[in-house]
Amino acid sequence: MRDTAGMKPSDERKQHTGHAIRVLGLTGGVGSGKSTILNHMRIKFGAAIIVCDDVARQLQQPGRACYEPMIELLGRGVVREDGTFDRQKIAHMVFVDEQMRLGLNAIVHPAVKTEVMDQIEAAACAQAPFAVIEAALLLDDGYDQICDEVWYVYADREVRIRRLMSSRGYSREKCLAIMASQKSEEFFRSHCAVTIDNSADDVNNTFDILDRQLAARGYI
Repeated sequence: MRDTAGMKPSDERKQHTGHAIRVLGLTGGVGSGKSTILNHMRIKFGAAIIVCDDVARQLQQPGRACYEPMIELLGRGVVREDGTFDRQKIAHMVFVDEQMRLGLNAIVHPAVKTEVMDQIEAAACAQAPFAVIEAALLLDDGYDQICDEVWYVYADREVRIRRLMSSRGYSREKCLAIMASQKSEEFFRSHCAVTIDNSADDVNNTFDILDRQLAARGYI
């Protein structure tokens, strides 16, 4: 067995599969504008974008990896007539039952991570310049272990509240409650290699900062 101590994840991928691709982890609080940054990297640089929430939703569709295990755990009462899950029912069930929440996580999280690894390999085979994994709980769920770096998307609190009220129709109180349940700015800054300030109204300012960081750190 070859020694992988001190190797970057991209070097380990090349050693094990023959394909090397750098993987950037992107995280940040709700309303910080992660989707805008992901779209920029996809459109301008051709980055392979992997959004963990989207992967989880795909795996919960009929016939996919999480579908039958979730029915076994939650019962058929959470399935709509069209065969898809009633997410509001599931959200209520896991909110009031901690064991149910843990059981659901035990089904979904490993399946998502396996699919994410498959998508990284596919991106490498397709010769994408780099891949980006986005998840609000990226650090909590251990995705930093498969990323070469993790970057933090920051935005001022009032900017985030304004965005959420405008785009999702949230009340100010709901915005504050969600933000209070997430990791602090200090936590993100201390655990991430780069902070991208996305507070400006002119998103081109953010893109300029992002592009310089990508170039300086060897992604483009």
